[in-house]
Amino acid sequence: MTYEHILYDEADGVATLTINRPAMLNALHTGVITEMLHAVDRVRDEGSARVLLLTGAGRGFSSGADLGSGDTASAAMSGGPVDAGRLLETHFNPLLERLFALPVPFVTAVNGPAAGAGCSLALAGDIVIAGRSAYFLQAFINIGLVPDVGSTWMLPRLAGKARATAMMMLGERVPAETALDWGMIYKVVDDAELMPTAQALAARLAKGPTGAYALIRHGIRACLDTTLTEALSLERRNQRLAGRSPDFVEGVSAFLQKRPAVFTGK
Repeated sequence: MTYEHILYDEADGVATLTINRPAMLNALHTGVITEMLHAVDRVRDEGSARVLLLTGAGRGFSSGADLGSGDTASAAMSGGPVDAGRLLETHFNPLLERLFALPVPFVTAVNGPAAGAGCSLALAGDIVIAGRSAYFLQAFINIGLVPDVGSTWMLPRLAGKARATAMMMLGERVPAETALDWGMIYKVVDDAELMPTAQALAARLAKGPTGAYALIRHGIRACLDTTLTEALSLERRNQRLAGRSPDFVEGVSAFLQKRPAVFTGK
């Protein structure tokens, strides 16, 4: 596939996916999501990337769904019936599911606004780094819609019910520093340091035990909705799998030999 709305680059085990509609603050339409799905599938299927880094071109991560494109806008303006959830089923939700299911770590570098569906994609990262000028916005209520693309699942778990509810009902910006205080994101850095910091983190992850990372990211999400007993059982199964990997052998050998481990991701 030839990409028109995203940039995709892979080097040294790091796949970098950049939403590339800067003039539209990286608003998301079916073309963007189709290309993102293709790129995420490449990371999953080709096996050469050991981490995915997602960011936005220009001065914003993503302003959310592109309300000015497609049949939704024309139908809404004409007063006709609109199924505002159709593209969730066909495009947005499959993308979120694929991101969560990736067998490699997923890092997001949030520059400027992350609004609506863009907020969800930004917060879906295993590790979220934001520039100091970034902000997170649940803008749906401002146009009479409800949060989607996993927002009602993620935000209460990240920020707590009270803060998540206020974000969704008030439709107010949450600055990066506030998001950090609320536990929504991992780190805030100066805008000029955002990509160097995110790239350095991605490079570190790309040299780590990829199989263990996959078990960690999938285990965390599974345990959010299980009992303690079920979580302990899952940890037991995952530890058995991790202990059978060549990376485990390398890690123990390096520890005993007092040298840095060289993980291969296997």
